[in-house]
Amino acid sequence: MARGHKEEEDTEFDRVPGLDHPRETFELIGQDDALRIAATAIRGGRPPQGLLLCGPPGSGKATLAYRIARYLLKYGASDAGPADLWVPRDDPVSLRVLARAHPGLLVLTRGLHPDTGKPMTVLSVNEIRKLANFFGLTSGAGGWRIAIIDPADEMNDQAANALLKALEEPPARSILLLLSHAPGRLLPTIRSRCQMLRLQPLPSTVLAHELAERQPHLSEEERDAVVQLSAGSLGLALMLAQGDGLVIAKESQRLIDSAADPDLLELFALADRVGRLKDGLAILGEDLILNLSARIAARARAGGPALNSWVEAWEKLRHAFGRSAALHLEPRQTILSASAVLSEAARSGNL
Repeated sequence: MARGHKEEEDTEFDRVPGLDHPRETFELIGQDDALRIAATAIRGGRPPQGLLLCGPPGSGKATLAYRIARYLLKYGASDAGPADLWVPRDDPVSLRVLARAHPGLLVLTRGLHPDTGKPMTVLSVNEIRKLANFFGLTSGAGGWRIAIIDPADEMNDQAANALLKALEEPPARSILLLLSHAPGRLLPTIRSRCQMLRLQPLPSTVLAHELAERQPHLSEEERDAVVQLSAGSLGLALMLAQGDGLVIAKESQRLIDSAADPDLLELFALADRVGRLKDGLAILGEDLILNLSARIAARARAGGPALNSWVEAWEKLRHAFGRSAALHLEPRQTILSASAVLSEAARSGNL
């Protein structure tokens, strides 16, 4: 893949603070079913031209996407490699992917605005248009071309239409890997042209085991609290296990619980605490959005009343916290706005 400006190379919006990038993560935790389905299609010689990887943030979508990419770049759509799509870290393919220097892999995510130099809040049409040149390249020695779009949820309308064109006319030996937290936001025509593969929230037992292995400093009580607050997301669990992450997560629960009657002084105090902590706003937003999603899903499974207002609130919060993280906005306004969004949703009933 052609190397861009250094400033663009060093800006990774899909990197979780304090954790390895999915490109650097070779172990896929707790997603054996999804891995098996992907491996069957790829090693059977007939992978889909578009694969839509769905699941909550931190469930392993990007890790699986890079695993698929490494296998295809190494073995193609064949059964020449391991059944679990494993390619070692020291393999030349892996090393080139780690260096962001493999010509057969294109990763599209939010970039910098060409005029202002500030982070984009959406995945723009200019990014998606890079697919045309990338797929137009001649692949050497029967090689594959893989494009990862992370996350596809953040495309604007123009970008979505450009992606649809790429899905309608894909070249041979190519695959689009779309990562999505909320596939319902994608155009139906995009979803219909992709095979959907769902990654499930991780069981509490798996999260507890991983935390015990990776964060041995946590007490059993702290570990149980992190598991409870992480909504099945290993990525979020590891974030909460750092510094004051657990304290912030409990505050996010309070925001939801007190949505109908928020306390302004408490909100100001929360903003001050979050502002003093490294990556505090990112952790708060991640936990708030994930747990709101888990509560909505639980209420829906229980046959609760219509949850349209809470789903709308979830959408607004994803956009608000994503924009705040991209633009490094001051926490107070973001938290006050989040409280207002939750308060409006609470008028339809508590969650």
